[in-house]
Amino acid sequence: MLGAVSVAAQAEDASLSSSWEGNYAGVLVGAGRLSNRLRDVDGFANWGNPGSSQGYNSNGLVGGAVAGQRVMIDGIGYRYEAEAMLGDLSAHTNRLDPTCTDEAANSRFRWLVAARFGVEKSFDNWRAFAAAGPAIARIVNSVTDTDYSGTSCLERDLRFDVDDSFRRESTRIGWTLGIGVETDLTHNWVLRLDSAHFNFGRKIYTVNHSQNNPCGPGGPRAPCTYTVNNRITALRVALVYRFGN
Repeated sequence: MLGAVSVAAQAEDASLSSSWEGNYAGVLVGAGRLSNRLRDVDGFANWGNPGSSQGYNSNGLVGGAVAGQRVMIDGIGYRYEAEAMLGDLSAHTNRLDPTCTDEAANSRFRWLVAARFGVEKSFDNWRAFAAAGPAIARIVNSVTDTDYSGTSCLERDLRFDVDDSFRRESTRIGWTLGIGVETDLTHNWVLRLDSAHFNFGRKIYTVNHSQNNPCGPGGPRAPCTYTVNNRITALRVALVYRFGN
């Protein structure tokens, strides 16, 4: 008899959980990966090899907050939510020129905010969901060129070449796509695990601003172009509070 009552109570809790509507908010922490790819469009760093590319990545901790609303329409759960995330993610490579380490690229993530629309499916006391939407991030990209006067790489009289370098911090618009699962700890507290991908596309930068060098062997004396793609992937755990009963 007691076993039957317990099973019935669990079934009722699962039913209430799957049909719950209202607002929620929580905190999230986890691990993030900043993935970048620089393309040397004109073959300026990788001299005479236009279109060569170099990937550089890093891992670090991320954290933030999430808030949203869940609604039921024809028995299906939908969610509208926003999140803000910070992280210690910075990636570096000094292999833009394969013959020397005199040209280096660096990318750094500062913060992002995103809005998502999602749909979910309930399995007993678990809910699986998928969500997507727009995202905005603050990202720093740079290339640093070091000149030298010796015959071997970085030999003698090292100096920063501002003409062939750049550093740009900008607010980038992109998109996010994620999946996750969550389960109820109590009537109001929810434990959630999700994976989110953020893509902020390609940004164009130029060097050789004085146009004192060609962009490649026999090329024009003109500003030379790099493009940088920035992406972030995060795996987070969140503790979420549902407002109301």
